[in-house]
Amino acid sequence: MLDGSTPRTGKIWKKTKIEFTYDGHPMTHEFLISPIGHHSAILGIKWLEQEKPDINWALHTLTFPIPTPESAYIAQEEEANDNPLEGIPAQYHDFTKVFGEEEFNKLPPHRSYDIEIKLTKEGPLNSPLYSMTDAESVTLKQWLEDEIKAGKICPSKSPISSPVMFVPKKDGSHRLVVDYQKLNNRSKKNVYPLPRPDDLMSKLRGAKLFTKLDLQWGYNNVRVKEGDEWKTAFRTKYGLFKTLVMPFGLSGTPGAFQAMMNETIS
Repeated sequence: MLDGSTPRTGKIWKKTKIEFTYDGHPMTHEFLISPIGHHSAILGIKWLEQEKPDINWALHTLTFPIPTPESAYIAQEEEANDNPLEGIPAQYHDFTKVFGEEEFNKLPPHRSYDIEIKLTKEGPLNSPLYSMTDAESVTLKQWLEDEIKAGKICPSKSPISSPVMFVPKKDGSHRLVVDYQKLNNRSKKNVYPLPRPDDLMSKLRGAKLFTKLDLQWGYNNVRVKEGDEWKTAFRTKYGLFKTLVMPFGLSGTPGAFQAMMNETIS
């Protein structure tokens, strides 16, 4: 019955599961077949407890909220705006190139915070290639072509080299990383001070508004110090290359990146 109890009158012919949709919400529930009058079906207390719809008592309607943004459907497609500056205050128009894709496909200039690689000793420093899947090989080749076109890497004849591999990112994609373990073991450590986590947290105490700076392709904004590029050489099935911008995997990258951030926001 409507209150969840078993009916005392009328015969229940059988029990069956029925798939149906209400307010665009698909569901499957078990129904009791019984002569209950002129209604095709009655959804009772058990159904309300399980599905938890939003009830508008004034309008006598039931609706189902979207549980997560990922489950939402696109209600309407919109074409891309040909004028990306529309709606942006005029005083900010001069900074549009900072957010443009083309600016990040250029080699940045040398600056005071260029990453330096100081070796503790000379000698051979090579590792065998890591195996890759066919899909990873295709991605690697495309990455090499894009980085060479942007001028961020170039062919090398360095006497030392490190292998490459892919590591997963939070968004499900993969990042190409050079395994610089052997190079790091022979490099002097970058002692540039990094902020203490407890100091950073204390600065947030009592704050209500927070600013998040997500520097696009942050490491690509730092150049390798002139003359140290050969030390960054990495080997692939497509050849030997060196990087002109700071790569992932070097032991000195946290300090160099922090130096850049300190100078940028000072």
